[in-house]
Amino acid sequence: MNKLQPFLEHPDEIWPTLQAYWAAQQTKKLPKQPDLAFCYGTLPKVSRSFAIVIQQLPEGLRDAFCVFYLVLRALDTVEDDMSIPIDKKVPLLHAFHNLSQQRGWTTKAGVAEYADLMAGYPAVIQVYLQLDQQYCKVIDDVCRRMGAGMADFITDDVITVDDYDLYCHYVAGLVGVGSSQLFAASGLESEQYAAADELSNHMGLFLQKTNIIRDYLEDIMEEPAPRMFWPREIWGKYVSSLDDLRHPQNEAAALHCLNHMICDALRHAPHSLEYMVGLRNYQIFRFCAIPQVMAIATLALCYNNPAVFRGKVKMRRGQTAKYMMETDSMQTLLEAFMDFGTMLCKKAKSHRIAMAKDPTRETVVERLGVLQQRAAELQALDEGVKAPVNTGQVSWAARAPLFVAVIMILVALRSFWMSVL
Repeated sequence: MNKLQPFLEHPDEIWPTLQAYWAAQQTKKLPKQPDLAFCYGTLPKVSRSFAIVIQQLPEGLRDAFCVFYLVLRALDTVEDDMSIPIDKKVPLLHAFHNLSQQRGWTTKAGVAEYADLMAGYPAVIQVYLQLDQQYCKVIDDVCRRMGAGMADFITDDVITVDDYDLYCHYVAGLVGVGSSQLFAASGLESEQYAAADELSNHMGLFLQKTNIIRDYLEDIMEEPAPRMFWPREIWGKYVSSLDDLRHPQNEAAALHCLNHMICDALRHAPHSLEYMVGLRNYQIFRFCAIPQVMAIATLALCYNNPAVFRGKVKMRRGQTAKYMMETDSMQTLLEAFMDFGTMLCKKAKSHRIAMAKDPTRETVVERLGVLQQRAAELQALDEGVKAPVNTGQVSWAARAPLFVAVIMILVALRSFWMSVL
């Protein structure tokens, strides 16, 4: 009953959840070629959400992005593994782009599904070496630059906001840059995207900073040593150590620090909209837009939320599915940004935040105002990717009563059987 309750309260999420389930099932259909099968079989294990959107990319780009993601995920696995001594990790990070082109190469790193990725990494290399040269060049360049940047931050702490921006550039902004170059190389997007480094970087930073905010507790509790990405320039205003934020007696200071981090992340959001309004390919648009919607939604949920310091704050599964399935045009993207921007703004303007004298409250409201104004302007222009024409499929509005009735019957039958058994 507990699992069904959210759908009874939000019946509009039933059909998107079924659609998302079906899309997830499609990722389990693997190619016959063994190396490709390993790549596509591993993808949903290391990133369920990216597996779905990568599978929906145009055929010519799909394999390139699958390899791109797995190579960078493997690199990230090496960086994340705190059991690897620094004197071995730093040269490994620098050499990773070359090692990823040596047939049969692998190394031990990570745990669980990430360890499996590293154990089977020779299959990724095989597929990588079979890609078009234009794609290999992009992947190699991004991997080289990312590995070098990660190596720098193995020994250097994130002190200033500039350090924070630079670290996020290395681990996520470069992913945005590489993605744009792959889009342009495919011929499916304008050549201008090959040189759109600044906007691409903002796209990556918006996602990465959201993840760093959401994952505070997971990172600070990392064994054998914590991973600390929040810049001292921010957290040092509120506590004497980053670990202090998770202790209940510091909740007021922790919330001010959290809101400051979210305030910083919001400066990237308008640039994300500027990037996406220029896209023309429907599948590429969805690939870019869905993670950005999840990011603004996550920030809205995390804002002034003490649960960030007790666990991981997440959207409802049905809500995630709804936005994943319904973000199918620039207009629906803008609506989502405006909805979550409004939600965040109401929180920032609330009496409780005002009484707490939150130091970044006014800046948060100002940045949300800029974001919502730009979203409204783009809505009026009606530019960007349009939703596909309906081909006679039955709408959610027609399906909703049927699905609600089915769920109510299932609940009633379950209650009946529980009472007689």
